Amino acid sequence: MDKTFQSYDDQSDAATCAPRLAALRDELKKRGLDGFIVPRSDEHQGEYVPKHAERLAWLTAFTGSAGAAVVLSDKAAIFVDGRYTLQVRQQTDTKLFEPRDLVAEGPAMWIETAAAKGAKLGYDPWLHTAAAVDGLKAAAAKAGAELVACETNPIDAVWSGQPDAPTAKAIPHGLPLAGESAESKRMRIAEDIKKKGADAAVFTMPDSICWLLNIRGGDVPHTPFALSFAILNGDGSTDLFMDERKSSPELLQHLGNAVRLRAPAEFTPALDALKSKTVAADPAGCASAIFDRLTKAGAKIARMPDPCQLPKACKNSVEIEGARKAHIRDGAALSRFLCWFAREAPNGQLDEIAVAQQLEGFRKASGALSDLSFDSISAASEHAAIPHYRVTRSSNLPILKDRIYLIDSGGQYPDGTTDVTRTAIVGTPTAEMKDRFTRVLKGHIALATAKFPEGTTGMALDAFARRPLWEIGLDYDHGTGHGVGSYLSVHEGPQNISKRPIQQALKPGMIVSNEPGYYKAGEYGIRIENLVVVREIPTMPERKMMEFETITLAPIDLGLVEVSLLTAEERDWLNAYHARVRETLSRLVDDETRVWLEKATRAI
Repeated sequence: MDKTFQSYDDQSDAATCAPRLAALRDELKKRGLDGFIVPRSDEHQGEYVPKHAERLAWLTAFTGSAGAAVVLSDKAAIFVDGRYTLQVRQQTDTKLFEPRDLVAEGPAMWIETAAAKGAKLGYDPWLHTAAAVDGLKAAAAKAGAELVACETNPIDAVWSGQPDAPTAKAIPHGLPLAGESAESKRMRIAEDIKKKGADAAVFTMPDSICWLLNIRGGDVPHTPFALSFAILNGDGSTDLFMDERKSSPELLQHLGNAVRLRAPAEFTPALDALKSKTVAADPAGCASAIFDRLTKAGAKIARMPDPCQLPKACKNSVEIEGARKAHIRDGAALSRFLCWFAREAPNGQLDEIAVAQQLEGFRKASGALSDLSFDSISAASEHAAIPHYRVTRSSNLPILKDRIYLIDSGGQYPDGTTDVTRTAIVGTPTAEMKDRFTRVLKGHIALATAKFPEGTTGMALDAFARRPLWEIGLDYDHGTGHGVGSYLSVHEGPQNISKRPIQQALKPGMIVSNEPGYYKAGEYGIRIENLVVVREIPTMPERKMMEFETITLAPIDLGLVEVSLLTAEERDWLNAYHARVRETLSRLVDDETRVWLEKATRAI
């Protein structure tokens, strides 16, 4: 039977909030606690977590990819960012969980004023980073309360039917795809940590371990992670703590003798054994429990950023070429889909689920798709105004005439990860729709054509994409760009393009999204997203300069473009982009799509 990558079943029910919240409060009372902090994370601190670690969703019914809750004896709050302000109110019981701003306030600031003096607030030290716990402790102290580490998670004690931890097989990610051997990476990172005065490094972030050891897995939805812990020693040898059920003779041969596969239960004793060493650990990426254990053992902790994150983000030539090939393959599938959509949508028989399933089918037809890179955001009409909307059978809307439809989707291919958003009009757009779409397009082009000096951060470029909207008093409440992995996470750091003051400069080889948008609550939403690669401009005489290479290839809906708003340079960019799309993809699609593609990419 053909595997379906995305489920459309409803995964949340606000009616479950009251009994589950009551059960948690009863458990906290038994433990002598007055509250508990519930992050949306697991012990590996990744964005994508396995089902058994979806504790925030179980408690609150909120299924977004970022958030937290704080439960006190008499009140509770749920914290989400700008992507989820509408979704959280649709999913959770807001009479029980007051929605708050994750970025502007966050749990720590709320605790300062909400926690009672003398209260004991519990937290699971495996689910919070060391940096986060420092902030929570300071907030609790200001309130006159106390933060208490829980030996076991109280939600696990009351979660009936909690799924088991995943045991999907880990597989080698070979040199033809990775572009650098695992041995080379281990020695390179080991030299780096030694130069910084450390004897060993602890890794818990799944993308770092998968990149370092050239392995992939299937432990979380849509992201090929093999969940594990690792300790890299100064000589490049590595202890990998992973359930042996994930292993195979092929994997062991790939890992080699310098990588010792050990049971997860041996991880904390292995931390104890580092008592006489200086150990590198990332306070923003490693669980607080690891810092507690190393400190208790007497190890000296060298607090530093995860040393795999930056080299992983700077893709080598093999990975970049793989990404280009994946995007050509993906663009052909997306073009076939857009042709189908243009033919079928006016008939009035489509809905959000049917459209998403059709796109998944076109991607599968390539024969190279491993999975989607995330649950497709298939959003019609007012749902398009919810940036991270997830269609379910109960929310499923029909595709209506003269309304906007937005599809944000991507594929996981062994040679690359894709993420692309296209906005389409079915019928005739309003003048306002065309104005807003064209302003988003102008911002997209401004970022795509930006040239910037070495050392520039994404924050410095963010306004390029927002300016056309700012000029008429509009904006959007999400970042303009995020890093993308190489057959890894569709969201990766340390780079991004947003208002947030991220200090990481954009470097050659980094893949980032370019996705400005506009959202009119209750009516429609617009987003145009391509992936771009940072590359050096070789011809600049005085200063090292960078630019972006756009690698996503798919038509942008000309029916939504108000040509009079574009400058000559912007029209030239759009026409050149569409010519490249047409020339690259025409040979890869069927005759009907080829004819449609000629019209969809015509010069304006």
